[in-house]
Amino acid sequence: MTEVHKPIRVLMVCLGNICRSPTAEAALRHRVEQAGLEALIEIDSAGTSDWHQGQQPDTRSIVHAGKRRYDLSGLRARRITPEDFADFDYVLAMDAQNLKDLEAQCPEPLRHKLALYLEEGVAGYREVPDPYQGGAEDFELVLDLCETASEKLLARLRKTHFTDRADD
Repeated sequence: MTEVHKPIRVLMVCLGNICRSPTAEAALRHRVEQAGLEALIEIDSAGTSDWHQGQQPDTRSIVHAGKRRYDLSGLRARRITPEDFADFDYVLAMDAQNLKDLEAQCPEPLRHKLALYLEEGVAGYREVPDPYQGGAEDFELVLDLCETASEKLLARLRKTHFTDRADD
């Protein structure tokens, strides 16, 4: 008999939800689809601010992600809501300041869900740097970090939640 799992829900969070968090969402979604786990892992993204509410990701994020076959064009920026803290199993901040902002908004009993996306570190980074004021190399770095972090996160999710599927 196959074990039935409630989907694990992962929320990626940055400041405006137009660069880092949609990129992280797309990178993890791609890995999850490759693993055939899209019915078991749901991914979304949000921002700690509402500056870009309803807007597509930054054009530069869309272009650079598209070069790696990630489609960000259908995503729209939104601000994190109080319900998100209850609805998501993991709320992952792109940097320490956004993590602090999340901690200030999150009810104490749910703070165990909060962490840095690069909690384990990737290529010497503990945070995903904001590329907004930068150039092409900054958007490429965000993609590199998100791809590596997504592989690590998916492996951790499989080990923690889907041990019966770890070798699929």
